[in-house]
Amino acid sequence: MTRPTRRTAGALAAAAAVLVLASGCAGGPAADGADRAGGSGEAAGSAAPVAMPAPRGAPAPAAVLARPAAAGEVRVEEGPFTDRVKLTSLKLTGQGSVTGHLAITSDVSDVLALEVGAAYYDANGHLLGTAAFPYQEEGEDARGGEHHDGPRAAGGGIDFTVPAGRFAQAPASAVLSVPVLVNE
Repeated sequence: MTRPTRRTAGALAAAAAVLVLASGCAGGPAADGADRAGGSGEAAGSAAPVAMPAPRGAPAPAAVLARPAAAGEVRVEEGPFTDRVKLTSLKLTGQGSVTGHLAITSDVSDVLALEVGAAYYDANGHLLGTAAFPYQEEGEDARGGEHHDGPRAAGGGIDFTVPAGRFAQAPASAVLSVPVLVNE
């Protein structure tokens, strides 16, 4: 039997170190008897599911307006879709509902789903409550009250009404948002 040379001995030592490190990363029990996989039955080296943040909904309306609105004023809150639509003829009616006209400006594709939200405020700028106008084109996914056979949101646009709920007092102003806009 011949003696290993220094080069061979160094290679063997490096291979042994790799094996020791590799066995330390395996999913077997640790020296203290604890399971490295956290008791899940998976090997410690297996891929864990990636946790994605939940989609954020529309931000909650301000409880109090920073700058109180004038009586009858309807503001539009900047949001992710306000640059893709044009809101005109906005009016706070005597019944406290907001009416207006919405046209898509970003492209000419049909709108599949849309929501126009309104936050209603009293004369001092305090939030009274919220309401929404849901819109969905024809189709099997449209629910009864959200199905519209009238003018389509693409092209000429659509007239909308966001009905106010039953509040302790009549709304003096409103702030509109567009939290949902789905095009083809």
